[in-house]
Amino acid sequence: MKLATLKDSTRDGRLVVVSRDLTRCSEVSHIARTLQAALDDWAYTGPRLSEVAEGLETGAQPSIRFHEHEAASPLPRAYQWADGSAYVNHVELVRKARNAEMPATFWTEPLMYQGGSDSFLGPRDPIVMADEAYGSDMEAEIAVIVDDVPMAATVEQAKAAIRLIMLVNDVSLRGLIPAELAKGFGFFQSKPSSAFSPVAVTPEELGDAWDGSKLHLPLLVDLNGKPFGRANAGIDMTFDFGQLVAHAAKTRPLCAGTIIGSGTVSNKLDGGPGKPISQGGAGYSCIAEIRTIETIENGVPATPFMHFGDTVRIEMKDKTGHSIFGAIEQTVTKYEPR
Repeated sequence: MKLATLKDSTRDGRLVVVSRDLTRCSEVSHIARTLQAALDDWAYTGPRLSEVAEGLETGAQPSIRFHEHEAASPLPRAYQWADGSAYVNHVELVRKARNAEMPATFWTEPLMYQGGSDSFLGPRDPIVMADEAYGSDMEAEIAVIVDDVPMAATVEQAKAAIRLIMLVNDVSLRGLIPAELAKGFGFFQSKPSSAFSPVAVTPEELGDAWDGSKLHLPLLVDLNGKPFGRANAGIDMTFDFGQLVAHAAKTRPLCAGTIIGSGTVSNKLDGGPGKPISQGGAGYSCIAEIRTIETIENGVPATPFMHFGDTVRIEMKDKTGHSIFGAIEQTVTKYEPR
């Protein structure tokens, strides 16, 4: 089953069930008007939404045309958005470029920060920034939405609570991060609103690409129409989603609708740093990673962060080449005060 939220005059939009080919959708306000409402009572709404999805595929369900550019993020706002850093290869590279020691605990316990969740960008909304010096960067990731998770949940309980999977562009402002982290209090200004894919899908929709805690498909990242990243999300993931969700719930319960991110998808190459696609590698899911490798190899980075007018596209396709979640496609634009 695929679910989306269409933009309307309200903050939370209206929930629709989307066809597998992403061309049609059905209104489901009689079941739940919003995705959060559906998640709040998933035992009741889940089976009924699934029936709509089946009817949509057979033609028995009334439908309208689905346009990705009319979609908000599946949850336009959420009670909680926590982003991990499950691909420790990425963390290791970034720290190496800064000549920072890699603590041994990074391999045994996930990193995680609490992001702003009061306002997410739509998948085709621009990334609006006041200054190019902020260093706008994409971070292409996988995210899950969970049902209620009890405090101190086991990994198995955490896995069982995963209801939906989607893609995310966790926008980062690299020019602001160093000074902010130096204060010792974590990200805030350097992590503006994130954007999520046009649709979120249930685990069974992914077939054998989803093993219960990892998504084994390449994440396609294009920058200005050129291939930038093709890293496989199921490879080099040190902490799977079961572990990430359980980590988030260690000292608190998680309410239905909580979003947990994987962190930047990153693959090694022959045990070492990845390489650009043009050099036979899987490329990168963020600009910072290629800059760290350039710094390690040459002493200085060469690839710039995004400028006004640059466009990033993030997508994932199934084994037959069809888009699963639709595409996040965003252009960096200059903020103009009203």
